[in-house]
Amino acid sequence: MIYRKKYMEKILPFVDTPFVKIFTGIRRCGKSTIMQMLRDSLTERGIKEEQILFYRLDSLEYENMTHLMLFEEIKKHLCKNGRTYIFLDEIQEVDSWEKTVNSLMSGYDTDIYVTGSNSRMMSSEISTYLTGRYVSFRIFPLTFSEYLDFRGTYTEKGNTKDEFARFMRFGGFPAIHLRDYSENEAYTIVRDIYNSTIFTDIVKRNDIRKVDQLERVVKYAFDNAGKPFSALTLSKYMKKQMRAMDPETVYAYLDKLERAYILHRCSRYDIKGKEFLKTQEKFYLADTSLRYSVLGYDPDSVSAMLENIIYIELLSRGYSVYVGKMDTFEIDFVAIRQNQKIYIQVCREINNTKTEAREYENLRKIKDNYPKYLLRLDDFAAGNTDGIITMHIADFLLSGI
Repeated sequence: MIYRKKYMEKILPFVDTPFVKIFTGIRRCGKSTIMQMLRDSLTERGIKEEQILFYRLDSLEYENMTHLMLFEEIKKHLCKNGRTYIFLDEIQEVDSWEKTVNSLMSGYDTDIYVTGSNSRMMSSEISTYLTGRYVSFRIFPLTFSEYLDFRGTYTEKGNTKDEFARFMRFGGFPAIHLRDYSENEAYTIVRDIYNSTIFTDIVKRNDIRKVDQLERVVKYAFDNAGKPFSALTLSKYMKKQMRAMDPETVYAYLDKLERAYILHRCSRYDIKGKEFLKTQEKFYLADTSLRYSVLGYDPDSVSAMLENIIYIELLSRGYSVYVGKMDTFEIDFVAIRQNQKIYIQVCREINNTKTEAREYENLRKIKDNYPKYLLRLDDFAAGNTDGIITMHIADFLLSGI
């Protein structure tokens, strides 16, 4: 088990505080493993085994568990002398789970940790159940630096850029980096994650009957990751394909894909007006391997997947991320974290003066003093031009920016 340090550093300060600790994210991104790390940490602190309760609620053992049954089950095993630490994995499998959690919090000496993988675990939903009584931690698939830890190659000099090419194809789901799988084997695992998410968290939970419609929306979104489109755009495309689908239906499907953490919506930010815009949004995937496992590898997708990697990296670092707009030009990302702001352009490579002028000029037009980065994949990705820092994408991913 590889220690995921950055999450543990965020979570550990909240141990023994009067908040439910909630871990959310796409299936198989590592939430359960982080729970195990926390359990190990408690044991190292001297917490006795009988003080720790763990329930994996997506197990067949608990298939028909109600919130009342769960409450009675946990109550039977609460520690009589000292605090009980309760870990509830995939809590969304139990309807009205929040009633059980609220009762355990208010009536007993407990410290509670839960994970979830679908819409009922999003902040907007949780806030109605546990008002002011929870802290939420978004868990992502492995970042590049974590991937290198899994691969055991972090300190291997000169190998980083080769490993980045592999990371882009294989993605960051921890399960496919526990051994040296082939590409076909890795994509088989990812397709299983994809299928279980689509059919369990979306189709089954929402009683969707036209599964073929949903899958067409998924494939369109995957194929157009990093490009602006709307429900209306997608609806018109489907009509041309003789697959009529009204914009409301498309929007509902996109919303469900977001709520299952498969897609991330990236809104636009007007740099000059300092306001958020609701038009021409982009969507990014939870992990690049999803695209390649579902649609196959396409060299033309590389630029979009590079953007995708940077977008997820920035989210994992705690930034709110937007597409930047200023007059008629666009900046790939405006990332904001408290009082910090950075501007980022991402490109595969610069092989002519026209491309170079375009990539740098967009950043030059921004007149404030926040850091500006041009991230590239080619061998000349280094230096500082007019205050614009040029970096190789792999180097940026390993930086602390």
